[in-house]
Amino acid sequence: MNDLGIKKEDFEEKFIKASGRGGQKVNKSSSTVFLKHKKTNLSVKCGKSRSQRLNRFFALRKLIENIEEAMTGKDEKELKKIEKIKKQKQTRKRKTQKKLNNE
Repeated sequence: MNDLGIKKEDFEEKFIKASGRGGQKVNKSSSTVFLKHKKTNLSVKCGKSRSQRLNRFFALRKLIENIEEAMTGKDEKELKKIEKIKKQKQTRKRKTQKKLNNE
């Protein structure tokens, strides 16, 4: 957060009742976290866990990743996917060449 110049005051935080599976506990408690960064107008909603504290952590981490992507213009997930596809293609190519050489 310090590297990107993000402060805690820049966030708007709300706690919402979760939806979906989980029974009465989910329907009665406000465990889902909604975070919004005021300067960039990016927002994240997280309800992975039943714990409000964990959801706050996950939402903050995801929002910081989104802000970093917006500032730097790099999408790390896309780069990882591309690298994974390149590795798969290389292994397929090696296997095919190995088959052709053995025959």
